[in-house]
Amino acid sequence: MSSRRSWAPAPSSRFRACDSARRRGDAPAQRGQTPAGAMNFSARRRRIAVKNHIMDSKVVVGVGNIYAAEALFGAGIRPTVPACRVTLVGYQRLALQISQILARAIQVGGTTLRDFVGSDGQPGYFRQSLNVYGRAGEACRVCSSLLKGMVLGQRSTVYCPECQKFSGWR
Repeated sequence: MSSRRSWAPAPSSRFRACDSARRRGDAPAQRGQTPAGAMNFSARRRRIAVKNHIMDSKVVVGVGNIYAAEALFGAGIRPTVPACRVTLVGYQRLALQISQILARAIQVGGTTLRDFVGSDGQPGYFRQSLNVYGRAGEACRVCSSLLKGMVLGQRSTVYCPECQKFSGWR
């Protein structure tokens, strides 16, 4: 009977660098949870606004200010709602909106706000389909109500008071 021993290489700096990646959020689902389940779990005791919660890279990777505002609009969730008040169903709606919005934005080259161009020299065209971001004071494209703007977590945010009535489900 042979006494074979298995071995693993000693941790190198390359492997230790991955530790910082593990502290980031799910992209989109790891640890056997759905993206919605991971967002819901991480929000259990967080009283911060749901918009700030989903923009936290420890929760979800790749969701910036523009896409967070648009996803919350699509899910019908007001950005100021405490993250702990949104239920699993709310996070399921939000996760679906995030994935759809990011996929659409990638298809059209992202969101060009000023003079940014992609590697192909073309601007991103997702700005043309923004429902709320940068449109404070304008009419909502869904219900015609006036969009409201505010500062939340030192970032501008815009929402529709009619379409985003859900102030929490708990």
